[in-house]
Amino acid sequence: MKVFHMIVDVDRCLHCGGCVGSCPVNAIFLNDFILEFSDRCNRCGRCVKLCPVQALSLEAGA
Repeated sequence: MKVFHMIVDVDRCLHCGGCVGSCPVNAIFLNDFILEFSDRCNRCGRCVKLCPVQALSLEAGA
């Protein structure tokens, strides 16, 4: 079974907060420097689709 991890491209992220508001389980937190994802994140991908600068992605891991 593949496990997916959220990846944030910090050079692209505008800290606009759109992803935070789009999260159905309130798992994304915006601080001064980086987005953080809590363990509530279910990797639905809504934030990835919503990001206007494609700063978010899901990466398959082991």
